[in-house]
Amino acid sequence: MNTKGVLYLIPTTLGDNDPMDVLPAFVKRVIEQTDTFIVENDKTARRFIKKITPEKSQPGLKMFHLNKFTDPADLPTFIEPCLNGTNVGLLSEAGCPGVADPGADIVSLAHRNNIKVVPLVGPSSILMSVMASGMNGQSFTFNGYLPIDKGERKSEIKRLERLSFEYNQSQLFIETPYRNNKMLEDLCNVLDRNTQICVACDITLDTEFIKTQSAASWKKNIVDLHKRPTIFIIHKS
Repeated sequence: MNTKGVLYLIPTTLGDNDPMDVLPAFVKRVIEQTDTFIVENDKTARRFIKKITPEKSQPGLKMFHLNKFTDPADLPTFIEPCLNGTNVGLLSEAGCPGVADPGADIVSLAHRNNIKVVPLVGPSSILMSVMASGMNGQSFTFNGYLPIDKGERKSEIKRLERLSFEYNQSQLFIETPYRNNKMLEDLCNVLDRNTQICVACDITLDTEFIKTQSAASWKKNIVDLHKRPTIFIIHKS
């Protein structure tokens, strides 16, 4: 009977720092022993693998590309190596595969084919921002991106604030990095002055900045978030 390979969910760094500063040694061992990967971007994936294992042969790596251009009909071919007994590593562009990440489709497919899925320990900006926020870690929701349209965005911010108050639930979301400053400005202008806002920026990097304070306090404290990966969290008590 043919033994199936394992699908390893391999976390990556959240920025350009030393991977071994934020990843356990077991991640390195898995990458050393794996030659087939599912990645979003070939170039950045190879750069990450080279940082982890400089001695690993790059020409010997097999890469399947999973991004917005991937035809869903091709996904079953990505797990064929597992069905044939070969271990496969699923790499995110940043943080943990399958969390706010297209890799979730591969993981679902692996389960449907009785392939063992092994998540590895690594940095998650979502969980780390909740940890450092002082907000409700028992009940929170990640909402992805908010609407771009000004009116729709205002309505969504008020809706999330209302949900936070009604259910005592912290509300997380992100923005395209070059619009971060405008997002913080909108939050300060739309939210109740006492609603708490956490800004968690450049998590795990030397420039890391994490601060929780009221909307009224943020209005008095200017911080430049331009082009810096940021998680926003709001909570109204």
